[in-house]
Amino acid sequence: MRQVRIRKGTIGLVFKNGDYEKFLEAGKYWLTMRQSIKTYSLFHEFKAPIELDLLLSDKALANRLDIIDVKDNQIALTYEKGRLKEILKTGLYTFWKEQLPLTFEMIDLSSTKAITSIDASLFQRAVLMPYLRMFVIEPFEKGLLFIDGEFEGVMGPGTHRFWKNTTSIEVQKVDLRQQQLEVAGQEILTKDKAALRVNFYVHYKVADIKTALIDNKKFTDQLYILMQFALREFIGTLTLDELLEKKDEIGTYILSHFEDKAKELGVALNSAGIRDVILPGDIKEIMNQVLVAQKRAQANSITRREETAATRSLLNTAKLMEDNTMLFKLKEMEYVEKIAEKIGEITVSGGGNAVEQLKAIFSPEK
Repeated sequence: MRQVRIRKGTIGLVFKNGDYEKFLEAGKYWLTMRQSIKTYSLFHEFKAPIELDLLLSDKALANRLDIIDVKDNQIALTYEKGRLKEILKTGLYTFWKEQLPLTFEMIDLSSTKAITSIDASLFQRAVLMPYLRMFVIEPFEKGLLFIDGEFEGVMGPGTHRFWKNTTSIEVQKVDLRQQQLEVAGQEILTKDKAALRVNFYVHYKVADIKTALIDNKKFTDQLYILMQFALREFIGTLTLDELLEKKDEIGTYILSHFEDKAKELGVALNSAGIRDVILPGDIKEIMNQVLVAQKRAQANSITRREETAATRSLLNTAKLMEDNTMLFKLKEMEYVEKIAEKIGEITVSGGGNAVEQLKAIFSPEK
């Protein structure tokens, strides 16, 4: 006989001739020479020294153990006092019930549903990261969820997490903010066969993400082509002069005539317009000549109006002087003064009035 002591926090399994016989809790015990004992900590996972089913045939021992059976495509989240301790992969695990306040959450990794049952703070834990795949959708975006190539639904802004498995999960995102599409350098013929290049823009927003991404392939390319057709349709019915006069109307025309076609692409048009009209060199030269001729004509017209006004003013002045002798003399002296300013020297004889002599010099004989 020999005495053994089982410390607190441990448990002993007694074997007789290699076969399990019983378990012993903390205390002192006597064993025969054919008996052996193995002790195990109640605070750690229990790893059976023999086939577990043989031990579980002891109902008292079985009631002391938690059996965690993790199947294929599963993991088990192990919590100790409410805190994530470890992750159990596929396998069979046993833990002592009394001394370890452990709880277990079985996770089906084959699930394709977004993860909602786990506290978001746990997703930052390194032990959990290898099992996750994440999709981040910004506040100005929406996403389409595809599972194994099939459309599942529209996803709003936020971080969406899925378990990592063999199933294909894809998220297609689209920007919902107002965007600008540039149609630059389009060569178009006007109604009078004038070849020109146009730079055009359109502001739009994605209104129906499902229509834009599923019902249409590369909806932005299709919108670009639609705007090309709109330009040709508008400009092709106008002469060059009409286009230059009505180029500001193209935005209204496109918004009213192509709104429904834009909806078929899943977008809403907000504004549009021609940024530049670029004329060929020869047409530009002709236009400059026309502009110069117009400005000259305007200048000649203004000159003629000024001459007419000046003549009318002289006529009115002459009529006043004809009726008023004093006014005539004052005007006459004014002209004598102006002429005298341009003469360097004047010799006046002593006889007669000086003013009368000056008048005689500058006034023609009657």
